[in-house]
Amino acid sequence: TTGTCSRVPSETEGPYPGDGSNGPNVLTSSGVVRSDIRSSFAGLSGTAQGVVLDVALTIVSASTCSPMAGAAVYIWHCDKDGNYSLYSNAAVNQNYLRGVQEADANGRVTFRSIYPGCYSGRWPHIHFEVYQNLAAAQNVRNKIATSQIALPKSANDLVYAVTGYEASVRNAAQITLATDNVFSDGATLELATVTGAVGSGMTATLSVAI
Repeated sequence: TTGTCSRVPSETEGPYPGDGSNGPNVLTSSGVVRSDIRSSFAGLSGTAQGVVLDVALTIVSASTCSPMAGAAVYIWHCDKDGNYSLYSNAAVNQNYLRGVQEADANGRVTFRSIYPGCYSGRWPHIHFEVYQNLAAAQNVRNKIATSQIALPKSANDLVYAVTGYEASVRNAAQITLATDNVFSDGATLELATVTGAVGSGMTATLSVAI
């Protein structure tokens, strides 16, 4: 397609990026390029448990709306208990829920993950960075976009009713998109569409213009 697409807002990478900008760096780790990010890799073991979530992103040019084939996307998020691998005490010896993937000819990447929990003070979300290609994605200085994906309340409510997400129920009741410190200025371009069911797996879809 041609035309102009609205550029996704630039958001903070937060304190747990794992990209070498704040401590640990998975971008140069063997095995980081993968589609299933539920398990730890590069010599670490452990698998994040939770409702299956496929994260399907389409990366397009903000100036032309054309797919950015070959772009590399790095995503990361917390586990169902709100812990970030490599940083949180409960997951410091894990690197799960982190991975890089190359966009196909349609600008699309799909990661298999688990639905992140809601921790105190933040709306449920997924972090991502975009790079021109896989080679560039080995160094955080090469990133061309940093943003976050907001998950919709309807999907949050369904997932957080599942055993294991009890803390998310309490935390989600204390936050809204309007009061979240990242999404409060508007999340229209960052709000994913979530389909599926908790039993068979869900899919979060978003088109991202950069």
